[in-house]
Order: sequence, then structure tokens, then C-alpha cells
Amino acid sequence: MNETPAHPLDGPRFAFGTLTVLPVRVVRWDRTAARGGMLWAPAVGLVVGLFAAAAGGALLVLGAGAATAAVVSVAVPAALTRGLHLDGLADVADGLGSGLEAEGAQRVMKRSDIGPFGVVTLVLVLLAQTAALTQLYAQGWTHGALGCALSAVAARTALTLTARRGVAAARPDGLGAVVASVVPPVGAGAVVAAVVVLTGLAVWPTWGATWAVGSVLAVAAALAAGEGLLRRCCQRLGGVSGDVFGAVCEVAGTAALLTLTLC
Repeated sequence: MNETPAHPLDGPRFAFGTLTVLPVRVVRWDRTAARGGMLWAPAVGLVVGLFAAAAGGALLVLGAGAATAAVVSVAVPAALTRGLHLDGLADVADGLGSGLEAEGAQRVMKRSDIGPFGVVTLVLVLLAQTAALTQLYAQGWTHGALGCALSAVAARTALTLTARRGVAAARPDGLGAVVASVVPPVGAGAVVAAVVVLTGLAVWPTWGATWAVGSVLAVAAALAAGEGLLRRCCQRLGGVSGDVFGAVCEVAGTAALLTLTLC
């Protein structure tokens, strides 16, 4: 397999083409492109978060309340990803909740229907995201926008860590097999460091020191929550799959939002 990128844009194309519905064509589908794509994942989160913030802000300008803006801001990322992350979250919840061994849990996750564990998990996660954004929007559009952007970036940074070398794929096929274990530890660490530093620098001038520290803590909480779920999935499922990536993304983003509400 050729390990040399054919084009500098292979990574961004892979990231935006696989993680969003934006009209970006993936021209190279291999582990080299996947490596670049996973390193670009936080940038995808920033774009998704800004779309969500813009939609929420537009509703506030039109006279809608904080709760309505929050609902739409939660819906936008789901629409931009075709609900794939939420679907992954539901499948992982059903698989882990089944109590079956790895092979049996994976069969549960591959079913087209959603079981009770998946339904309850989706409801609770979406309610938590909406409630957190409602609280943030109630303080002003800028606070809600910060929540949208930060949670989306932190969630996709968790994807970069999930794709780090040493985390095996649970199955030999699917998206998980393509992106599993493609990111070198140094690359993953550099992305996390960049996100943390840029978060603090971006938040401080507008929201002040308290929110800057809170935002950095929100990123840390997101990554910790994502890592906790990742380890549980590796223990129970034998590795990661596309569903696990989606579940980690949603759990990390939710943790970031909940942490921000404590600022």
C-alpha cells in the first residue's frame, strides 16, 4: 500500500467527506487518507459547530426563545452527519447493554432496529445537549455559540484520539477498520495540545479568564468521557467500529456542554 499522500487535500477531503454531508468528494479511500482525515477531525467539528451556532443565532434574532434555539442547534449537527453519530451511539448502547460476549454484542449492533437501551440513551443524550444549550443561550447568543462550537470541536478531537495507534478494529470491514489505529501517538498528542491552546486563546478575549478556563476544562472532560467509553468498548467488543466512533463523538460532545454549564 502506498503510504505517501497523493495530494495535500486528501486528509481534509476524507474528513469532511466521511464525517459530514457537505459536498466534498473523497478521492482516496485508504489508511493514509484516513490518517490525515482523523487529524483534521477537529476542523470538521468547528465547521459543524459554527453552522449550529448560526442557526441558533438566526432564530434568536427572529424572536425565538433559548429553548427553541437550542433544539435547532442540536438538530443541525445531526442533519450534517445524517445522524450517523447518533445511530452509532444507539447501536453501542444496545450492544453494551445486551450483556452478550463480543461477537453477540456486535451482532446486536449491526441490526437495523434500535433496542430499548439505544432509545433511552438517545433520549437522555439529546435532552442533556438541549438543556445545556438552553442554559447557555439564555445567557446570550455568544455563550450558546461558544457551546455549539466548543462541543463539536471537542467531540471530533475525541475521534482523533479514538483513531490513535494501538486501538484495534473490532471487525475487519467497515469504516472502523479503515480509520482504526491510523494516527501516530505524536500526531494525536499534537492535535489535543493545539485544540486546548487555541481554545483558551480564542475564548479569553471575548468571554474572559473564567470562561477560558472553563472551556479548557470542558475539552478535558470531553476527552475523558470519550476515553472512558472507548476503553469500555475495547474491553467488551474487542476494538472499535464505526458505531464506536459515533458513540464516542456524541458522549464527548455532551460532556463538553455539561461542563460549560458549570462556568
